[in-house]
Amino acid sequence: MTLADLARAGRTPQLPIHLDVAGGLELQSLLRVLPGQRYVGVAMWQGRKVLAKLLVGAKAERHFQRELTGARALHEQGIDSPALLNEGQQPGQGGWLLFEYLDSAESLWDAWRQVERDALLSDGQQAVLGEALGVIARLHLVGLAQEDLHLDNLLRQGSKLHVIDGGGIRAENPGNPLPRDKVLANLGIFFAQLPAELDAFLEELLVHYLLVNGEHALPLEALEKEIARVRRWRLGDYMKKIARDCSLFSVVRGAFGLRAVRREAEAGLERLLQAPDAAIEQGRSLKQGATATVAEVQIDGRKLLVKRYNIKGLLHWLTRFWRPSRAWHSWREGNRLEFLCIATPRPLAVLERRFLWLRGRAYLITEYLSGQDIIARFRPYLDNPDGAGAPPEAELQALDRLFAALIRERISHGDFKGYNLFWHDGRWTLIDLDAVYQHRNERSFARAYARDRARFLRNWPAESALHQLLDKRLPQVPSTCPERG
Repeated sequence: MTLADLARAGRTPQLPIHLDVAGGLELQSLLRVLPGQRYVGVAMWQGRKVLAKLLVGAKAERHFQRELTGARALHEQGIDSPALLNEGQQPGQGGWLLFEYLDSAESLWDAWRQVERDALLSDGQQAVLGEALGVIARLHLVGLAQEDLHLDNLLRQGSKLHVIDGGGIRAENPGNPLPRDKVLANLGIFFAQLPAELDAFLEELLVHYLLVNGEHALPLEALEKEIARVRRWRLGDYMKKIARDCSLFSVVRGAFGLRAVRREAEAGLERLLQAPDAAIEQGRSLKQGATATVAEVQIDGRKLLVKRYNIKGLLHWLTRFWRPSRAWHSWREGNRLEFLCIATPRPLAVLERRFLWLRGRAYLITEYLSGQDIIARFRPYLDNPDGAGAPPEAELQALDRLFAALIRERISHGDFKGYNLFWHDGRWTLIDLDAVYQHRNERSFARAYARDRARFLRNWPAESALHQLLDKRLPQVPSTCPERG
């Protein structure tokens, strides 16, 4: 196969692929694909395993030069990075770069996943983030910045931490420290991808950076503003991706239907997506309502939740056909919550039945959530909130963190019944997202949060000790007071 053939191979070409580049290359697996532009994967070349970056399409020459320049800059400045073994271009077709394959390497993202549920800034978290900040400081000290700066682009092999993805490397003034404004911008990219709860520990985390690169004083307020700016951009970009065909999501829309599915789950869900009503009939019924039907289904031994949003009749249809379905709203807000690290069952797919673009019945498919809702879980403590009869402090602290996150992100739930809050995997997890909304201004959020807080407290009698404990504990938005009723 030639590079020109590869450019036409689509998102899932049949493997292995034998390419007539670098004297012969066998592409065995794919790690990242941008159809018609970039194919990154593990390959065999001259009897050894390599990491192959294959750049094709109209922008191939520009992307090739960027990758090559970045890879060389890393090595020239003494930054640990996989060795570039071979590179070249074929006029009019594309180019390739073959890198040393790092056996038994672990990305810092994988290391972070092992400690992300620890107490904030635990020793494990400090170790991972400190290691990352140390290598970022070394990059900045020699005038380099990784513009695609995230933990997956830092690979640990033994005692070495390698920087990968030369395409994201920018050389401001190689060999000389990066200017302060560039440092702040690059650190903003890094910290914006970490949980916002860690913002309170920015000063402590920056010590790891300053121990390696103390060239500039780093004003905390300026860094916080940059982090907030990047976070807003990242969320906006992600919310666009959930509605279009891309590497993360498969989206097909037309006059007779809409289908959006998380790409990693698409193959396993295909049978369910083809016949969701049959799956609901065969599954375990959880709710049979006029406007919504909910069932637990099993696909290849995996439990899923399918929620069908029904149309009751003509009058109901007239109120629904012209606006986004509740399934789509829940899909959007579920992805938003997950992106913001607020626990909710992972949304996997959404379907809308349409007739000439007019919306009808719709379906939402999510991961199945096991566990107890908060009413059942706190029932033993209804009148015993003090001493040994109090709810476990870990669960109360998790509730504190949930409400703090909702305030920080200005998100209201809209139906804060206790049955919509589950204890799962050490966190309080929100379900039933039909009315979830992220507010643009503090005033509208303050009103919505006051209603949410009041509704949440009404899950228990006002005279109960548990109600009074939670009322004292739950945070309030400034300038609001709890609503009673």
